[in-house]
Amino acid sequence: MSNPALSKNPALNGKTLSADELRRIYDQPAAQTQRPGIDTPASEAGFGAEQPPVIAPSDKPMTYENTISKTVLLFVIVLAFGAVGWFMPVLALPAAIVGLVLGLVNSFKKEPSVPLIVLYAVFQGVFLGGISGIFESQWSGIVSQAIIGTLSVFGVTLLLFRSGKVRTSPRMTKIFLVAIVGYAAFSLVNFVLVIFNLTDSPWGMRSGWLGVAIGVLAVLLAAYSLVMDFELIQNGVRNRVPEKWAWSAAFGLMVTLIWLYVEILRILAILRGD
Repeated sequence: MSNPALSKNPALNGKTLSADELRRIYDQPAAQTQRPGIDTPASEAGFGAEQPPVIAPSDKPMTYENTISKTVLLFVIVLAFGAVGWFMPVLALPAAIVGLVLGLVNSFKKEPSVPLIVLYAVFQGVFLGGISGIFESQWSGIVSQAIIGTLSVFGVTLLLFRSGKVRTSPRMTKIFLVAIVGYAAFSLVNFVLVIFNLTDSPWGMRSGWLGVAIGVLAVLLAAYSLVMDFELIQNGVRNRVPEKWAWSAAFGLMVTLIWLYVEILRILAILRGD
């Protein structure tokens, strides 16, 4: 679930840059790309190949501190507008649709847009508040359980990443992408079944133990996505990219944590359902 614009950037794509790559990037003006066959030899550039954006180290670089502060700010916004959704759950569905559109727009923008990222947090807050209020009215205490579960997965994943025991790999990332596509297709079909009342279960095909198993798979995918987010942040800080990219890192973390929370909430609801 990483930002496609970031994944193509050699300073942010989760890979440690070699000394030659760092020298090539640092010797270029900020945000300048080389032209194949003109600024670089044709044998090195490769005609017809799309050149990724190049980011030079900044005097005001992305740091762990400003990334954390931006992430906290976004989640404060989510919580604030979550109160609106909690008391007005009818807004949950339209907010989810708008949030989805804003999420896609932010993901494919070449550079971060702070207003759009903040708007995403606003609408996702309304959506999360709405569904949380609905679930809490059905199963008392489920929201606090989902929050604890989300923080637990986040904390364990972060500790494993910090210890060096968990990292991404090209093979695992390919498996992750295939799994994400399959999961998205399944979720779309299931959504259509539920919306048009083509199934007796309110969860559609995600009922019973099958629903729990699919939810656990989604949680594992979200955990791997967190590792990808952590690597992006680590490499952004190491390569001293401009501070604005901390907004993209904060956005990526927010998307993953919201997804994780919703999946855990759904698992708990299935387990506690009649």
